[in-house]
Amino acid sequence: MKKVMHFEYNLPVSIFKENNIFIAYTPALDLSTSGKNFDEVRKRFKEVVKIFFDELSDKDTLDQVLQEYGWKKTKQQWSAPTFVAHDNIPVRV
Repeated sequence: MKKVMHFEYNLPVSIFKENNIFIAYTPALDLSTSGKNFDEVRKRFKEVVKIFFDELSDKDTLDQVLQEYGWKKTKQQWSAPTFVAHDNIPVRV
């Protein structure tokens, strides 16, 4: 069982509310989770990211998956893709 080296990542996260549920989503890993309130969804988001990294490390696919998501590796440190903006764009359909 291979373990992830512990680093601190700054991930872009959108948190929004659907009815009475809070949703946290990061495009950097295409991960989301939900919670009953803002604090719970933040806590659960951190947990799901840790599980994600642990599972990929255990399967020895961490490098491959992060590269597929556009992450860059410098020395032994991975960097998430740069978050540019969060915007509402009107679209007519």
